[in-house]
Amino acid sequence: MITLHHLNNSRSQRIIWLLEELGVDYTIKHYERDAKTSLAPASLKAIHPLGKSPVITDGDQTIAESGLIIEYLIRTYGKERFLPEEGSATYWQYLYWLHYAEGSLMPLMVMSLIFNKIKTAPMPFFIKPIARGIADKVMQSYVGPNVQNNLRYIEQHLGSNSWFAGEQMTGADFQLIFPLEAALNRGSQASEYPNIAAWVKRVHALPTYQTALEKGGPYDYA
Repeated sequence: MITLHHLNNSRSQRIIWLLEELGVDYTIKHYERDAKTSLAPASLKAIHPLGKSPVITDGDQTIAESGLIIEYLIRTYGKERFLPEEGSATYWQYLYWLHYAEGSLMPLMVMSLIFNKIKTAPMPFFIKPIARGIADKVMQSYVGPNVQNNLRYIEQHLGSNSWFAGEQMTGADFQLIFPLEAALNRGSQASEYPNIAAWVKRVHALPTYQTALEKGGPYDYA
């Protein structure tokens, strides 16, 4: 049986949604972030050396990284669902968006989170203006403009596509739900990106997504 090692408020929430869509039997082992640091508990390192989530175990397989987990689950249990015909134009589009989510979009989202935390982090009073000044400059000159550029790109794509790779849901949609939830949650107004907001709302309305929320526990982005 599949076991998902699930960290609260993390990328692993999208894996629960996929498991619900696939209708497979699985169990969830819950892990809680440290209340002060927001880091994953050390116990996750017993499952994978990096101590990250999501991780799944399936028989003697231990699989980490959201993209690989999505690929594994779809190819093993999908029964041709969520995977376009190999070699088709839609297939390459699917792979593009699957890799784009973590390769291009999420690094910017993580940088945005880190630099915004720097501005509010406790530190000696004489360091604060320097640290905040550096953080503001990086956000204004690099991170912010690049986040907005990527969101405009996605907004345009969703203006002419129901899902990320054509008119049927694919693994790319499971991969992209977390960064887009985070983007809307962190100050990017829905009115600025109505196509993204509508897509996220449509996902949130799915019965499988609602069940995933119930099973995953508290989640700040939905």
